Amino acid sequence: MTKILLIEDMPDTADLVRRVLTLDGYEFIHAPDAETGLSMARQHLPDLILLDLGLPDYDGQTLAGWLRDESALADTPIIAFTAWPQETAKKMVESYGCNGYISKPILKVSDFVAQVKSFLKTA
Repeated sequence: MTKILLIEDMPDTADLVRRVLTLDGYEFIHAPDAETGLSMARQHLPDLILLDLGLPDYDGQTLAGWLRDESALADTPIIAFTAWPQETAKKMVESYGCNGYISKPILKVSDFVAQVKSFLKTA
């Protein structure tokens, strides 16, 4: 089963993503902050990481760097999951070493699932 780790501090957003992804057959793992996210990534070795860029303990750039430094996670797609405007998100993705981004809030569940699937295919 494909494992997706969501590192997101907003419980409502995490719950929505959990419901959508588990209904689509994915194994869902959630971490509410960067430190827990790094630990969960090491433990579960997910197939995809959705990373909120505004976490309460460390910023997305710091965590993305830590994840990239882990040899077991070096090739794991990291997708910024952000409410930043599109142009800002694109710049953040490039500078943070992410593979892409998905905008939030999720407005259309089918679009969100399609984006997740597209990032998994390119992995």
